[in-house]
Amino acid sequence: MRATRRLTVAAIAATAALSLSACLASPGQSGEETDGADDPIVIGVSLPLTGDFAEPGKGVQRGYEAWAAHTNENGGLLGRQVELVIVDDQSNADRVASDYERLINQDGVDLVFGPFSTRLVVPAAQVAQDYGFLFVEPAGAAAEVFTQGFDNLFYAAPAIADDHYNHLADDILALPEDEQPKSIAVASMDDPFAMGTAYGLRDKLAEAGIEVVVDEVYPPNTTDFSGIAAKIADSEAELLIVGSQYQDGVNLVVALQQQGYQPQMAAISGAPTNAEFPAAIGDKTEGILAPTGYTTTAPYPSNEEFVEAYTAEHGTPPAEDEANAWTTGQVVAAAVEAVGCADPTPECQGQLIDWLHENEVETVVGTLGWDAEGRPQSAHLIQQYVDGEIKIVLPEDVKEADLIHPKPEW
Repeated sequence: MRATRRLTVAAIAATAALSLSACLASPGQSGEETDGADDPIVIGVSLPLTGDFAEPGKGVQRGYEAWAAHTNENGGLLGRQVELVIVDDQSNADRVASDYERLINQDGVDLVFGPFSTRLVVPAAQVAQDYGFLFVEPAGAAAEVFTQGFDNLFYAAPAIADDHYNHLADDILALPEDEQPKSIAVASMDDPFAMGTAYGLRDKLAEAGIEVVVDEVYPPNTTDFSGIAAKIADSEAELLIVGSQYQDGVNLVVALQQQGYQPQMAAISGAPTNAEFPAAIGDKTEGILAPTGYTTTAPYPSNEEFVEAYTAEHGTPPAEDEANAWTTGQVVAAAVEAVGCADPTPECQGQLIDWLHENEVETVVGTLGWDAEGRPQSAHLIQQYVDGEIKIVLPEDVKEADLIHPKPEW
């Protein structure tokens, strides 16, 4: 696919005089007095605002909108205001593909931002690749995203799903042998991201000899977790690993509490980082672990500005979904300002893609750089509920509290 795009650019470049004229007249070029110079830069987005992924999808929407508002208050991009066109894909993979087709073909957007969820990112990224568009996305971290041959895709977070728990796996395996868990129970939504996070930790520990005694996968629309909870409780597994989004994670934890199951360690991706999680499970959060690519207390230069701007607008601090959306905006903006264009032509989009392959970007989740397939080259933080608050416990050099082990009863 990369070669195809380069050939397209080369073919257009062959008509040098015409191309140069078009570039000078393009509203996407900075510093030019043209008829379109005051037009907004229009960014198209399809998000799951209804359906299975609505809760995090709305968080991503809030993050995108906060980034756009802040960007416009500070002069826009290339001196132009930013305008978002956001549509609802209803958590449907077929619909998200048609949404991006329409945004690019009919609505004529200048740029696109990615949706939420690996299930939606892959078909959306394929459309963007077909049209040669840069595709920066906030929430497609499953390994399969990066094996599709995309050269236009960049994940705007510190690590892919399989690596989210790396710090926790290292910490568990560094414990004295008599303190390490002897058995693992795993339950995950049938979702590439949820399974990636859960299985990444499972596999690293299983390879070290810790026995997996329960390994369950449930459909995304599952609401009754009594059967899975009973199986986990009967196993008396010492370590619980759950790969969830939000509501499914809540429902499973409640079902486990009802079964009287008390693991020594509980690692749950997705749900615990949501602000509503403590109330949803009855404020019995103490000791629950979760990976996160973001915290409001991170010491990165732009993070304080982000937290202040978002909190002023919404009355509450941002969560990870909002942060990854804001990061997506930062990554695209860095490329746009560096290259000096923001238009849908193959020349401009190709330059934006090439620039990100060759550079790092400072963001609210740290310094991001990517490999050839768009994988970020960093790692997630590990958070835990300590004294009723979720705090960083790993890695050691940035921790806000000591890791609690074993987990108190819930």
